[in-house]
Amino acid sequence: MWKTAAVVAVVALTCGYLFQSQSDLPSHVLGYFSSSSSSGSLKSEQTSLTPAALEQAIASAWEIIITAPAHQWKKIAVGVNACVDVVVSGVRLLEDLAIEPGTGVDHEVLESREGLMEAFLHFMERGAAAERFFTDREAFLTIAQAAAKDPDAQLYVGGNAALMGQKFASYPQVTVLLCGPVGPTLHQLLVDEIVVPPESLQETDEFHLILEYQIGEQLGATKAPQANRFIFSHDMSNGKMSALETLAASVEEFQPDLVVLSGLHMMEGLGKELWQERLKEAVVTLSDVRNHVPIHLELASMTDPDYMATIMQEVIPIVNSIGLNEQELLFFSQAGRGPHSELSSWNGSPDVGRVSDILLWILEQHGRSDPNSEADLTRIHFHTLSYHILATVDGYWGNQVAAVAAGARVASCQACGVQAVDVDKVVLKSPVEFYSSYSEPREQLKLNPDEPVTFWSRDNVTFYMTPVLVCRQPLRTVGLGDAISAEGLLYSELISDEFQKPL
Repeated sequence: MWKTAAVVAVVALTCGYLFQSQSDLPSHVLGYFSSSSSSGSLKSEQTSLTPAALEQAIASAWEIIITAPAHQWKKIAVGVNACVDVVVSGVRLLEDLAIEPGTGVDHEVLESREGLMEAFLHFMERGAAAERFFTDREAFLTIAQAAAKDPDAQLYVGGNAALMGQKFASYPQVTVLLCGPVGPTLHQLLVDEIVVPPESLQETDEFHLILEYQIGEQLGATKAPQANRFIFSHDMSNGKMSALETLAASVEEFQPDLVVLSGLHMMEGLGKELWQERLKEAVVTLSDVRNHVPIHLELASMTDPDYMATIMQEVIPIVNSIGLNEQELLFFSQAGRGPHSELSSWNGSPDVGRVSDILLWILEQHGRSDPNSEADLTRIHFHTLSYHILATVDGYWGNQVAAVAAGARVASCQACGVQAVDVDKVVLKSPVEFYSSYSEPREQLKLNPDEPVTFWSRDNVTFYMTPVLVCRQPLRTVGLGDAISAEGLLYSELISDEFQKPL
């Protein structure tokens, strides 16, 4: 009996300390800690748990804290990149094409089969995902025909917008409108719950080639440190974001609660003169949308710093939320000369403190961390292989503890091809001790598997971090980032009343 009383006393003292010393944290964050503690989730220290018990504790805790927001999205309009993904083994395809594997070299755009090999090796060596535009249409078609002959080739819904639409449509309370180039094959692959406006239908499909590789797989002297994929295409419809105006025109009739935009990265291959003109048109179109409904922008791999800098200055401030991975985050900072932009690449798993620094800088320089700012950006969903972080300006978003946990859970499940986390198929790779910043002042933090969302505040921005239970043998890596961002949005709630007005 006295042991129970002692535990209750410790929990009460801990909660009291948090309310006194961290009163700057939002009330819903303190509520999360309080409720989880009172339910008896303060268990043994994580260091006393076996590895298998760590994964089990995290998976079990997710099921408790992942709860639906009070107000859920009912109608989501998604655009504008959509295609058919042709998924093949990258190593096998390049070997079949008889291209001599040499040294990995990154290319902003691909102009030949040799350039494809060099770019593939460059990212395979790092275990990193990437996407590039292939300029030579005839060469691309030759490679595509070779991929189609692969007996193991698979066709899937492709394009960030279509993939996020599929995830949204898996929830029965959500109606999804997809605006993008939808050909007959893609239309057949889409779930029936997705509505495609007639203006988005076209006679032919856009195909993207997805070259996957597994951990330990080797091509020439290059060996993959982890599973990932390399994407390339010759896609002019998505490259020009031709469906953007259709998306904007649909907002008034469809009256969505949320607009999700992706595909900006596809315009990079057009060349500076063309993308400058098209981006100006996109900004005007998005400015009309922003007056009626919140916008989430899903970023993807880019290589042109001028293009990225223009997006930072013109587009980022007029959206409310963005999603991106570790490569995109670092390139964002490099293009804007932000924190840690001197790094050429991440050395292994991105340092939590460095990531936190860049996220804060984005919200300060391009978002609304300052209440007097005219920018709209108040939320960033960052995801990397081993952990996720949601950074939000206080007062705009609710249920973010559940949102970041839901994103991590879907990453584990989708990679392993299961409906629920299977602890025998996953492994914890997240750091268990880390800092809130790379420079002083910084707070030392520690992962608690029984309360697997760690949070901290910097100025008026709150960070929510959770580990990912990484699939040991992933079945498919394509679309994980889209599923993560979509799931995080589904569990998010916009608590500002700014958009509660008629169209």
